[in-house]
Amino acid sequence: MSDDPGEARTGLRDRLTDGLYGLGWTAVKKLPEPVARTLFRTIADQVWKRRGKSVLRLESNLARVAPGASPARLAELSRAGMRSYMRYWMESFRLPTWSPERIKASIEVTDAHRLTDGLDTGRGVILALPHLANWDLAGAWVTTDLKVPFTTVAERLRPETLYDRFVAYREGLGMEVLPHSGGAAFGTLARRLRAGGLICLVADRDLSASGVEVKFFGDTARMPAGPALLAQQTGALLLPVTLGYDDTPVMKARIHPPVEVPRSGSRTEKTSSMTQALADAFAVGIAEHPEDWHMLQRLWLADLEPREDTT
Repeated sequence: MSDDPGEARTGLRDRLTDGLYGLGWTAVKKLPEPVARTLFRTIADQVWKRRGKSVLRLESNLARVAPGASPARLAELSRAGMRSYMRYWMESFRLPTWSPERIKASIEVTDAHRLTDGLDTGRGVILALPHLANWDLAGAWVTTDLKVPFTTVAERLRPETLYDRFVAYREGLGMEVLPHSGGAAFGTLARRLRAGGLICLVADRDLSASGVEVKFFGDTARMPAGPALLAQQTGALLLPVTLGYDDTPVMKARIHPPVEVPRSGSRTEKTSSMTQALADAFAVGIAEHPEDWHMLQRLWLADLEPREDTT
């Protein structure tokens, strides 16, 4: 055991976090569904009432999405947002027990032909999504209803055992999961696409230093270059996807028209143009379902902590 109190506290926090997620995947799926729904809505409301950093950040982000909203409307949106976020977790904890029929009945996809027609060409397809509603359910629909395997990338989490749980969970849904580790992941994704495969990437928040600046709800944000670069390098079809809940148990998904590679310009210029097109498609879906956008982190450059000058 470490003699450093700070390190010991971190280790305890990591073990507690891992244990809570483990409890979720073992216990929540055994609850009657009405009980699970009520429990997670209650958790969402309690978290929202505490007005912690995540809730305040969500509300700040929603203020950009709905710039004319009153304080009361923003509070209403953020409360609905926390309920949507907890619905994502409730569904995710229970998803491994759902039958293919239940998965198919839980999602309605508009313009699915854009995906299936693209796969039929054999050129490879990239699906790019924002953090809307339940992207794991969308992935499960692809692997169970379409019976198409795909590859995705997962952010490294602490503790490592928690990351392993997420990998096992998504692999259990039929996904190939790669760690977010720069060039190694990019190379594997490119090989999958050249073989005519499918990859799915959550792409509304940059996790690297090579993000592309885009205009997003009137201000500058940074989004990953990967989807656009992969499309240019492999010739794959790049399709934006947005998701959302309504008053029914069925999640709605829309596959948007493809983002084409510009005919002229440098690679940097093409990447910038294509990433902006993705951001514009994401903005359409987020504006339609702002309460389902699970962005509890800083996104816009103006909101990021200023970096210290080390020169």
